[in-house]
Amino acid sequence: MGTADASEVLRRLGGAYGPMHWWPADSVFEVVVGAVLTQNTRWQNVERAIANLREAGRLDPDGILALPESELAALIRPSGYFNVKARRLASLVRFIRGSGGLETLAGWDTPRLRTALLEVHGIGPETADDILLYAFGRPVFVVDAYTRRLFARLGWFAERAPYEELRLHVEAELGADAGALNELHALIVEHGKRHCRPRPSCNGCALREICTVGG
Repeated sequence: MGTADASEVLRRLGGAYGPMHWWPADSVFEVVVGAVLTQNTRWQNVERAIANLREAGRLDPDGILALPESELAALIRPSGYFNVKARRLASLVRFIRGSGGLETLAGWDTPRLRTALLEVHGIGPETADDILLYAFGRPVFVVDAYTRRLFARLGWFAERAPYEELRLHVEAELGADAGALNELHALIVEHGKRHCRPRPSCNGCALREICTVGG
């Protein structure tokens, strides 16, 4: 790993883009729904799907569970893979209801909650950590494609390094600071959209001095 660390990346990207205030949602439940819908799609598509649920009066656990799967899939169609996501979303909502609701889950410790989420159909580490960090405010780091690409270009890890290796490394560097972990992930996503694309755009990159690609 190079000389720069996660705190320096956070400082540089924060200076370039300012506070992200991510995740954009009106409720904890909306964050949970968005975490499933954002799998393999752009956030603009998620917003359209959530708007459909809201306009249909279904953006709550009862509303989602009352829908036949085909109708739920139709409402979330803009998010892509809508049949698969309808099954995953319904499974997650059933887990929430069966566990006593979001308020009950908020009282679980992080390891227990993470383990339980990972046992839900279609919920992998990235989605589980999205929910933990952004819905429940737990100090976990979300590793996504933007993160893998950036860390590889910084010379920290291979792009295909194990998810847990990357997650735990960042958490060790930033400590149990959910706010910092939230900002770092959101800033990396923003940076990935603007500069650290599959074909990098290094001009004006805040990390250019510490990057193996644009240094």
